[in-house]
Formats: sequence, structure tokens, C-alpha cells
Amino acid sequence: MSAETFRIGFLPLVDAALPILAHELGFAAAEGLRIEPVRDLTWATVRDRLLYGHTDAAHLVAPLAIATTLGRDRPAVPLAVPFVLGLNGNAITFSTALGQACGLGETLGDPRTVGAALKAVAEVRRDAGRPLRFGVVHRHSSHNYMLRYWLAGVGIRPDEDVAITVTSPPFAADALASGEIDGICVGEPWNSIAVDRGVGRIALASAQIWRRGVEKVLALTAQTAAERPEALAALLRALHAAAAHFVAPCTAEDSAAILARPEYLDAPVDAILRAITDRIRLVPGGAPVHYPDFMFQYREAANFPWRSQAAWLYTQMIRWDRRPFDADEAAAAVATFRPDLYRAALAGSGAILPGASSKLEGALGETIAAGSTQGRLMLGSDRFFDGRAFDPDDMAGYLAALP
Repeated sequence: MSAETFRIGFLPLVDAALPILAHELGFAAAEGLRIEPVRDLTWATVRDRLLYGHTDAAHLVAPLAIATTLGRDRPAVPLAVPFVLGLNGNAITFSTALGQACGLGETLGDPRTVGAALKAVAEVRRDAGRPLRFGVVHRHSSHNYMLRYWLAGVGIRPDEDVAITVTSPPFAADALASGEIDGICVGEPWNSIAVDRGVGRIALASAQIWRRGVEKVLALTAQTAAERPEALAALLRALHAAAAHFVAPCTAEDSAAILARPEYLDAPVDAILRAITDRIRLVPGGAPVHYPDFMFQYREAANFPWRSQAAWLYTQMIRWDRRPFDADEAAAAVATFRPDLYRAALAGSGAILPGASSKLEGALGETIAAGSTQGRLMLGSDRFFDGRAFDPDDMAGYLAALP
């Protein structure tokens, strides 16, 4: 009997690691599965392959799964997100010229301090008719919303004081080098490659804006999830095993070597290894700086699809699309994240299973114990840089209080 196959679309990013490692290291085979990774260059293409049946599942930016379910920019197709592939792992990188103008040092700056310096430069450029331009990987991406959340929080108006455009991650360093954009918010290793090429300086890690912010997810059509429940459960178990392997310090070099291959990231091993081990080279030629939990997988039930994460992403989507809050639409957005599928797949395993499906986001300043139905769940700090907390049961009130 042939193994069940999942063709999984991905972009060449470090946080595509789990399906790649599940394939390469036998975690999928151990579950009776075969994974075929399918490499692409843009998130729009990854989404389209999924919708047209060219792939069975996708490594996807979390907000794009919600936008697809809601029919943003195209006819609606309900997607299911049963597994989070990673939290954080992005950075905001300035061109070397902008970095110098903002006085960036050789350590990660404070988001408010960096923001104040950027605001002064942005206002001069805006008044001169040459507004700063920032590149993000997709309109409906966590990169776009994290960047906008930070800019608005330090008094810079996105789309008015600065322009925001879309650039593919593998071409982000080229866009900086050409002067087409002044900054990028992308995933690794593309910030590090911009620095190593001498065309960028890392200003902030996304974990400084929202610690434990949801980033990439496993997405598939709701129809596929309903039609292949046993195969999907096996896939989630394989990904969970790959996550446990990926975060073990002794495996970092081997994982980096696999990810660096031409068929995957086609990028320098050292840049990938730095991201995996939470070391960031901020300036060309500089020594890497250690920033704990720069990328975050596995611990604290990091792979669990909290519906409150989807709710926060929905608030940012309508905030920046200038749409009114719609309770029915919000419910559909939140229902895209499927903790029920995660629990069903991992019940009886060694995985930690949260007792709740939603939580207050941004409220934790230190590690606490949380309720679980399996295992002992500890949750670490998940602060937003501005100190706000997000209550998923009061999305309208949260939106009304934002700058």
C-alpha cells in the first residue's frame, strides 16, 4: 500500500524548516506519510497552488490564510490552520544609509528609541516629496501588520508618512541594494543576507514588537482537512516531532546544512545557522548578537493555533484596510485557526495540549503556568512593545483604542 502524500508549498525561509525536516529526517515516513516540498518565490503563488489543487498544504503567512477565508482580493475559499510552524523570526532591516541616518548602533535598539529617530528622518523625507519606502512580503502578512503596528505606535503614519510596498523575500536584499526601498520587514535568512552583503543594518527583531507573535502556519483548504482527517493527524504528529528535533541545540548545524541546499533555501549555511541559534549580525562585519527566542518553535505549545492570535491578526487586517468591525466576519476569521484538529492529532502523545483555545494576548510579563488537558503548560512573556494587551472577546473596543 502506497504512503499518503502531502505536497506542501513553501517559500525559502528558515521557518519552512518543519515540513522540510519531517520529510528529510523520516518523521513523516514514521507516520506512514510522504511529503513532497514544493518551492516558490512569492506568497501569492504558494496560496494559488494550494487553492488550485497543485499542493495539498502550505507553509503560509498566517494572515493570508485568514484573508483567503474572508475573500480578500479574490473569491473566498475557507482554509484551515491546524498547526503553527513558528513564532517571530522576522526582523526590520534598514538600508545602510537609513541606518546611519537613524544612528543605529551595534546592538538591537529599543523600539521607541529607534522609532523616534526614524520618525524624524521620515518627516524630512515626506516633506521633501520623497517618502521612505518599506518592503513587506505580502499585503496580508504578519510582516506588514507588525511593521505597521510599530510605526503607528511611535507616531509614524503608514501610507502617509512612509510608503509600504510588497517585495519577495529572496529579492529583498536586491531591492535594498538598488535603492528601490529604504527598509524591509522579512523573515530569515534574508535580513542576514542583506547585512552580509553590506546593503542593510538590522534595526529590530519582530519579537521586540510582539514577543511570541504568530508568524508562519500550516494551511490547507477546509475541504481537504475534512476529507483527509487521519492523514492530516499523521502530518501534524510528524511536524510536532520535527519541531522537537529542530529546537534541540545539538541538531542546529545539521538542520542548517539541510535547509541551505539549493532545493530549499539556497542560502549560506552560516546565515541560516545564526537564525536557528538566535544570533543576529546587525551590521556588516559585526559580531553576531544573541537575542533569546528570536525564532520560536515547540516550547510553550508554540505550535498550537490559538484562536486569539487569529483574532489579533483580523483586527490589524481591518484596521489597515480601513474597514469597519464585522462580528460575523471576525468569527469566520477566528474559526480559520483549528485547535480542535491539533488536539485530535496529538491526544495521547507527549505533546502539551492547552485547555483553552483562546487567551489574553500581550498580558504576560513573566513565565506562568497555564491550564492544560495534557502535559504541563508554561507560557512565557508575550508582551507588545507598547504595553497594550489584546482581549479577543472585545475586538471592537481594542480597535477603538488604537492610535
